[in-house]
Amino acid sequence: MTLDDKLDQVVHRHEELQAILSGGGLDSAKFTQASKEYAELGPLVEKVRELRAAQKEAGDLAGMIADAGTDAEMKALAEEEFRAAKERVPQLERSVQLMLLPKDEADARNAILEVRAGTGGEEAALFAADLFRMYQRYAALRGWKFEVMELSDSGMGGYREATATVTGKDVFARLKFESGVHRVQRVPATESQGRIHTSAATVAVLPEAEEVDIKIEDKDLRIDVFRSSGPGGQSVNTTDSAVRITHLPTGVVVSQQDEKSQHKNKAKAMKILRARLYEAQRQKLHDERAASRKGQVGSGDRSERIRTYNFPQGRCTDHRINLTLYELDKVMEGTALDKVVEALIADDEAARLAEFAV
Repeated sequence: MTLDDKLDQVVHRHEELQAILSGGGLDSAKFTQASKEYAELGPLVEKVRELRAAQKEAGDLAGMIADAGTDAEMKALAEEEFRAAKERVPQLERSVQLMLLPKDEADARNAILEVRAGTGGEEAALFAADLFRMYQRYAALRGWKFEVMELSDSGMGGYREATATVTGKDVFARLKFESGVHRVQRVPATESQGRIHTSAATVAVLPEAEEVDIKIEDKDLRIDVFRSSGPGGQSVNTTDSAVRITHLPTGVVVSQQDEKSQHKNKAKAMKILRARLYEAQRQKLHDERAASRKGQVGSGDRSERIRTYNFPQGRCTDHRINLTLYELDKVMEGTALDKVVEALIADDEAARLAEFAV
């Protein structure tokens, strides 16, 4: 099926829905469903009409230029307008194709961000803390709410693991490609001989799930309560308020002890558990759909190194798209992270458009 055929189908469906909605006779549920589909198709149909108007304009101008009866002044004007129209058509075609691509319904969701120290001991924990603060600054720059849910301090300023909820517009769409292994190369503060060490931290970005997305049965949960403790065994509080929830069918375990209330810790733990189960479900579907697609970006495979932060060279390299920025300080401040994010989104769109065209 050609692009034009697909666009004809979209316009026809939009007109069909308009007739159905204006005709009446639908029950409440069907009316709501039809209204939603009609509203979703509206922007695409508008863009299709804009594309077809530009194509017609380019065709009319080409005819005027080719016509021997067109005087020189009019022909010069037509040629100028034709060049502009010819530039506009491919841009509009790309916009339409992007709008036709299947949507990831999780893109508009909030996210749960998890950062964990990997190989490298205390230096890995310090790097995990740096990454967590980078995302915190990035969230502030985008006007998102960044709520820390759990911090496990290494005792020397680093984080063994840190979890936050990030809330705002298109959070998951912009952060989902951050999942993976992040490697750092730098001289640790504790290194007396100035040797460069390599260590790593892992990042997981999970779309926030609602109760309607994932049904969790009480019988599938084992809930343990225990006394919270801080670094070095220091008591955080003297009641059994910490909560550990095990999802028996999958073996997923979530612990929470930041709050003094057992009820609040349980609610936070359930939120993280629901997000992890939802992401596992999404990943399974994604893998099934993409089984034959090679070299995909954002596969969610967290075992592979996705990015290197080289401090001596001031370099940040994303290995998936071979992008290197020599402004590591700005990346860590969050101000240049968008350059990486935008490049990853563009690369993903290009890959999906190539697949779409097949």
